[in-house]
Amino acid sequence: MRESAYLRLARELREAILRHEFPDGVRLPTEAELAGQHGVSRQTVRRAFQDLVADGIVHRVPGRGTFAAPASERYLRQFGSIEDLMGLSLDTSMRLVTPLHRRIDVDAAGRLRLPTDGVHQLAFLRVHENVPFCLTTVFLPPAIGKLLEAVPEVSAPGAHSSATVIGLLEGRLKDPIVEAEQSVTVGHASVEVAERLGCGRDRALLRIDRLYLSSAGVPVELAISHFLPEHYSYRVRLRRHPS
Repeated sequence: MRESAYLRLARELREAILRHEFPDGVRLPTEAELAGQHGVSRQTVRRAFQDLVADGIVHRVPGRGTFAAPASERYLRQFGSIEDLMGLSLDTSMRLVTPLHRRIDVDAAGRLRLPTDGVHQLAFLRVHENVPFCLTTVFLPPAIGKLLEAVPEVSAPGAHSSATVIGLLEGRLKDPIVEAEQSVTVGHASVEVAERLGCGRDRALLRIDRLYLSSAGVPVELAISHFLPEHYSYRVRLRRHPS
């Protein structure tokens, strides 16, 4: 489905802000300027700004213009597509804590719909401005794991990069990742999670499980993430389809 003009503009402005092209206190271009630069109507620009305001990315000051929200106030993500998830690399980094390796995990293998119990596993911290806010454990089918065995971002102990695992898989897969099944629950910090995130054991955390599927409908990655709620807010937009 083709991306609408206002969503495309909102995405481009969001990415520019996350790249620090508009530092705190610097006004964004006006509606008229953006309309001219992007060849869209002012109504399209206004709608894009409305989305960014709702997301906490920008704030509008009557008579002065639109400004990027301070970095400390704007780390609020709204995921709506696989591209949005890959876009995590724009303003966060991956700090590898457990390099990719083979292991037996009956539960992960079952969720990946594998005929055997062997999987490839890795774990990393997602860091924003040097603050770890998420620990993610990734499970891959053996055939998929082999594609990344020589990739330093997931194989070199202590590797620190701007990559995402699905971003690293992009271009290496026969069939691209096109969707994800997701569940959001409350989890509690295990000893390992508490140590990695610097929180108390049994601390309540936001847990998000995602099972990524290829265009052939085959599971290619299971990611289990634990987020510190004080460093991360999660939002989605729900829309009703016309009958």
